[in-house]
Amino acid sequence: MTAKQTESHQTLRLRAEEKLASGAAAPKQALSLDEANLLLHDLQVHQIELEMQNEELRRVQAELDVARARYFDLYDLAPVGYCTLSEQGLILEANLTAAALLGVARGALVKQRITRFILKEDQDIYYLQRKQLFETSAPQAYELRMLKKDGTVFWGHVAATATQDADGAPVCRVVLSDITARKQAEDELHQRETRFKEMFDDAPVGYHELDAEGRMTRVNRTELATLGYSAEEMLGRHVWEFVDEKDLSRKAVLEKLAGTLPPGRNIERTYWKKDGTRIPVLVQDRLLRDQDGTITGIRTTAQDITEHKRAEEEKAKLENQLQQSQKMESVGRLAGGVAHDFNNMLGVILGHAELAIGQVDPALPLHADLTEIRKAAIRSADLTRQLLAFARKQTVAPKVLDLNETVGGMLKMLKRLIGEDIDLKWRPEADLWPIKVDPSQIDQILANLCVNARDAISGVGKITIETGNSTFNEDDCAAHAEFIPGEYVLLAVSDDGCGMEKETQAHLFEPFFTTKALGKGTGLGLATVYGIVKQNNGFINVYSEPNQGTTFKIYLPRHEGKAGQAQTEGAARSAQRGQETVLLVEDESSILTLTSKILERQGYTVLAASTPGQAIRMAREYVGRIHLLMTDVVMPEMNGRTLAKNLLSLHPHLKRLFMSGYTADVIAHHGVLDEGVHFLQKPFSIERLAATVRETLDSE
Repeated sequence: MTAKQTESHQTLRLRAEEKLASGAAAPKQALSLDEANLLLHDLQVHQIELEMQNEELRRVQAELDVARARYFDLYDLAPVGYCTLSEQGLILEANLTAAALLGVARGALVKQRITRFILKEDQDIYYLQRKQLFETSAPQAYELRMLKKDGTVFWGHVAATATQDADGAPVCRVVLSDITARKQAEDELHQRETRFKEMFDDAPVGYHELDAEGRMTRVNRTELATLGYSAEEMLGRHVWEFVDEKDLSRKAVLEKLAGTLPPGRNIERTYWKKDGTRIPVLVQDRLLRDQDGTITGIRTTAQDITEHKRAEEEKAKLENQLQQSQKMESVGRLAGGVAHDFNNMLGVILGHAELAIGQVDPALPLHADLTEIRKAAIRSADLTRQLLAFARKQTVAPKVLDLNETVGGMLKMLKRLIGEDIDLKWRPEADLWPIKVDPSQIDQILANLCVNARDAISGVGKITIETGNSTFNEDDCAAHAEFIPGEYVLLAVSDDGCGMEKETQAHLFEPFFTTKALGKGTGLGLATVYGIVKQNNGFINVYSEPNQGTTFKIYLPRHEGKAGQAQTEGAARSAQRGQETVLLVEDESSILTLTSKILERQGYTVLAASTPGQAIRMAREYVGRIHLLMTDVVMPEMNGRTLAKNLLSLHPHLKRLFMSGYTADVIAHHGVLDEGVHFLQKPFSIERLAATVRETLDSE
C-alpha cells in the first residue's frame, strides 16, 4: 500500500469512528460502504490479535503448570525433609520426604506439634534453638534425636531459617535430614579412637610421638609410669632430655627428622627416670609422614628391658654355674673312676708298711724309712678321700646330731690346728634344730674352713664359729640360684683375714684351685666342703671383700627328730682281739693276702676267697659257724650285696661288713648307707680294720 492510500484509510477510519461516536444530541450518521468495510477489517484484525494473545497466554500457563508440577515434584521428592513451622511449633506444611522421615502421611502432619516427633530428652535443645531463631533471626543448625510414629529413634539434623507467611506472621522454614548413618559412623570412629587410645595407653611397652622439632606430642601411660613423670612434665619437651646423651643426641634426632639418618630398629638406649636412676630401654623408631610424604615426626616404642637384662645376667650366672657344675662333675667322675684302683694300691702299701713297722726295731733306720712310707700312703689316701668328698662319692653313715654338741667337742682340736696366734670364738645359738649328717663330715668341714681361715690371716687374728636356725621362702631364694625354700641349720665360719676379690670367689670351690704358695695346699679343702654340703642337700654362701675378711655360711636341712650322740666306743674296742671265723672275699689278690694276714694276727680264723663263687662253695663246705662275711662291693661275678643275700640262706646269723674304694649304689643310695649296714672305706689302716671288724661282730 502506498503512502497516499494509507492516508486515505486513516481518514476514512477517523470519519467512521466520529460517526459511531456521535451522541444523542446529534443523530447518528450512516456509514458509507468504505467506512463500514474498513471498520470490519479492523475488527477482524483485532480479533486475530486477541486470539494470538490468548494462545500465548495458554502456552505460558501450560509452561507455568509444568514448572509448578516440577517444583512440587522436587519439593516433595527432595532427599531432605522440608516443612514450615509456626512460631508455636505447629507444622503448617511438609513435603513427602519429611512425612516419610517421621513415618506418617503428609496430611496427618499438618497442625501437629513438632515436639511430638522429638525424643523427650532432646526437646530442650529444640526449645533453646527456636528461641534463639526468633529472637535473633539468625539461621540455626543443630542435631537431636527424633521419633518416628512407630517409636523408632533416629538422629536428625535441623537447619532452620526465620521468615514470614503471606499474612506477615512469623514462621520458620526447616530442612530436616536423617544423619543416623553418619552418627553411627562417628560413634564407631570414636569407639575406634577410644580403643586405640586405650591400646596406646595400656600397651605393655612405652609409646611416644615427636613433632618435626623433636618435641613430645604424645606419650602413653606405660612410658609415663616407667619413667615416673606426668604427661604435663613430658609433653612439649625434647626427647633427648630423657635419654642418655651417649645413646641419643639432639643432632641425631634432627638428622632423623631431616631424613639424613635412618630410624632406629632394636636399638638399646639408656633412659633417665624422674628420680635420677637409669634404665635400659629397647626402642623402635618410625618416621611419620603426611600425604605428600613429608616427614612430620617420629613415633617410638620404648620397652623397659631391665628385667630382661637381669634375666640375661641371671642366665649367664646360671650358665656359669652349670659350667662349674659340669667341670666339677667331670672331676668327680675322674676321681670316682681312679679311686677304686688307687685305693687298692694304697691299701697294699699302707698295710705292708704297718706290718713291716711292727717287725722292725724302732732304733733301726729302716723303721724311720717305713714310717715315712706309711705317712706318704696316709697323705695319699687323704687326698683321694678329699676327691671323693668333693665328687660326693664318699660313703657316709648319717646320724641325727646336735650341731652345737658336735662343734663343741671339736674346739680343742681346732685350737691346736689353727695355732695360738689365732683367737677362736664360739657362738652357738640356743635351741638349735637337729640335723642328720655323718659326724666325720662335720669334722672335715670345720677342719678345712678353719685351716683356710688361718691361712688368710697374717699374724694375729680371729676366727668365729657360729650356729643358728634359718628359714628361707621363695623370695629369699630368688636372688640365690642354689638356695631351696625350707628350714635349715646354719654353720658359719668367719675370719678377719685378707679377704677375696670376686674373681677368686668365682673359682673358690673348684678342685685344685688355690691361692696358696706352691706346696702349701692341694686346692681340695674348699672343694671337699662344697661336695659334703651338696651331698647333704644343703648349700653354701660366701661373703668376702678384699682386706675385710671372709664368712662361709653353710646351711644344712633341719631334721625332724631328736639329736643323738656320736658313738666313740669303736676306738676303745680297736685293741680287742677276736676268735671268730671270717669269710673274706676280695678279687684283688694282694688285698686278699694282706687282709687275711692282718685278721689272722688279730686272732681270727680266715676263709679267703678271690671270687663270689668260691666264697659260696667255701660257705657250703665249712662245717663250723661263719661269724662274719667281709666282702668287697664290686666284683666280676656278682656284687657284694647279692653275695651276702645268698650266704644268709646258709648262715642265717652271718654278720656283714662291706669294703670298697668308692661308693656303689648296691649298698648305698647316693653315698648314704642304709641303716645297720657296716662299711670300711679303702684304704684302711690295721687299727681301723681291727676296730671295724670288732664293731661289726659286736653289733646287734
